[in-house]
Amino acid sequence: MIVLKAAQEKVLAALQSVAGIVERRHTLPILANVLLRKQGAELELITSDLEIQIRTTAQLDGDEGNYAITVGAKKLGDILKSLPSDQIVSLTANQTKLTLQGGKSRFTLQSLPAEDFPLVQEAADFGPAFSVPQKTLKMLISQVHFAMAVHDIRYYLNGILFVAEGKTLTLVATDGHRLALSQATLDVEMPKQEVILPRKTVLELQRLLKDDSKSEEEQLIEMRFAGNQAKFSFGGLEFVTKLVEGKFPDYNRVIPKNHKHHITLGRGALLTSLQRAAILTSEKFKGVRLNIEPGVLRVASSNAEQEEAVDELDIDYGGDTIEIGFNVTYLIDALANMSQDMVKVELSDGNSSALLTIPDNSTFKYVVMPMRI
Repeated sequence: MIVLKAAQEKVLAALQSVAGIVERRHTLPILANVLLRKQGAELELITSDLEIQIRTTAQLDGDEGNYAITVGAKKLGDILKSLPSDQIVSLTANQTKLTLQGGKSRFTLQSLPAEDFPLVQEAADFGPAFSVPQKTLKMLISQVHFAMAVHDIRYYLNGILFVAEGKTLTLVATDGHRLALSQATLDVEMPKQEVILPRKTVLELQRLLKDDSKSEEEQLIEMRFAGNQAKFSFGGLEFVTKLVEGKFPDYNRVIPKNHKHHITLGRGALLTSLQRAAILTSEKFKGVRLNIEPGVLRVASSNAEQEEAVDELDIDYGGDTIEIGFNVTYLIDALANMSQDMVKVELSDGNSSALLTIPDNSTFKYVVMPMRI
């Protein structure tokens, strides 16, 4: 049976949209495979890592009929990448083997039975669906993803909190040293729903979301949350993921409200100044000192070899003199993931956390703890 027959670029695009979650080494060998499921003229491609499942449907010709088989996703991808993009490729099934043919090249691949492929059992209690443009969600994730913890024993920090409430979608990430929050407006009123999406899910969503879709329909991503699952539908993909269990910290208590000192300055100038100072921080501590006095912001760093860097920026500020230390990476991460020209820094004193926001815009907040230097 001819499972598919189409141009290389079409087949590769369908495969790449689902293959990002496939683990090279897994206790279950079949999870290194993609499930190809033919129903009539439509071909479904499904991948899973037991936590996440991605499914797409493509029209890739071939024989009509009902048929299913699994084949190694990475090998199939590598072979397709090695063929010209306008080459017509065909995949033919013959008992336990699959033959991929393109021009004068032929590859025979081992397959595993489709019935052994562990499909995710979808939850029965999904809440109401809501949608935002793909571009919006991609931007929200990019503004907070860097603050997620990595391999923290407080497992609920290894992900992003999604909160839909009223007409607002809020994303929050924290690793205990800094917290990033980003918000967007929804078209519909939503009852309050809170879920924590795992780190891998977030990074895969960010990779797959498009910010340049043509039609109105393609631009939207639909989201539904259940007790232990979230489901996203966008651009012909269906993405189901397990959630992280646990209680996310109360982020509203962490965000400072009444800092008395405010500085608004160019984001690019501050970012490059911090990047220069970072060169001479010690590998382990990554600490920089910020001295803020009327008219001047001084960024200074030093390391164990007694090398020093000092960088000065002119600022519009007339308040008290403040000296405060930060992990320079935490400041660079936030500034590098913002696109605005200006940034507002709010401080209370040398021992309290700082708040970074976008001037005249309440949809982004970044809180960073000070560091003793």
